[in-house]
Amino acid sequence: MQSESELYNYELSVSNQFFRVLLKMSESSHKLIQTIEEISLNAWPSLQQILYDGWILKFANGHTKRANSVNSVYRGTKDVYKKIARCEKIYIDKNLQPIFRITPITHPDNLDEILAQTGFRKKDVTSVQVMNLLSVQPQAINGISLWAEFSLFAWLDSFVHLGGVRVESQETLAAMLRNIASKKCLAVLLKDNQVVSCGLGVLENHYIGLFEIVTAQDERRKGFGKELILNILAWGKQNGAKRAYLQVDLNNESALNLYSKLGFQEVYQYFYRMKVTGGD
Repeated sequence: MQSESELYNYELSVSNQFFRVLLKMSESSHKLIQTIEEISLNAWPSLQQILYDGWILKFANGHTKRANSVNSVYRGTKDVYKKIARCEKIYIDKNLQPIFRITPITHPDNLDEILAQTGFRKKDVTSVQVMNLLSVQPQAINGISLWAEFSLFAWLDSFVHLGGVRVESQETLAAMLRNIASKKCLAVLLKDNQVVSCGLGVLENHYIGLFEIVTAQDERRKGFGKELILNILAWGKQNGAKRAYLQVDLNNESALNLYSKLGFQEVYQYFYRMKVTGGD
């Protein structure tokens, strides 16, 4: 078993490699990452947020790390150690675990190293992938329903039924979905009049983002997830989307394989830093 110091040194080595890639990043890549970061933050809103010296602190009753973490959006001027301490206190006061989301454009550049030194453990490495829709012609199929705003709770019922969210988090998710300012598509796929897959598409700035894609446990590996995604992409393209993007955990091999077959390619990765506590 690795000691704490060995684990820290390993994580620090990985982090240094992560930021060496950043130094080699082209201007066009930086702009693409910045664009996707902006639209994905808009596409998955929290219930509350605080803007603090270049960082956005997001809160959504603990539902998903993306909506309950500190996100760096521009360079600040305050002492970073004091900022981290204040963020910790704010999250703890809200009975939430302090979480930071680290991307290739996080500021300051050494924030990940500082968090590692102050007891934040690396979690959930995520691949952000993009697909060009200009030459793609997604084929619509039978059995798909693209529901409008008034059907939000019907979609939520299906999402809960498929195991996409705990019942106790349904109200929080509903509020988050209502907070999406951009045009959105709530999609369900039916088989024999039963919902077998559902997902969310959010459209902004010619990008369609895929979120909350879930398929019934006993209906997986039958192509339903692919069919659902193709229909959301078709909706996006009909409404002006030129590219699609998504975020997928690197441990989710089946999803990674599906997205690769569809034509998605990784643009960058992000991960979380979560405070190590006595119970971890």
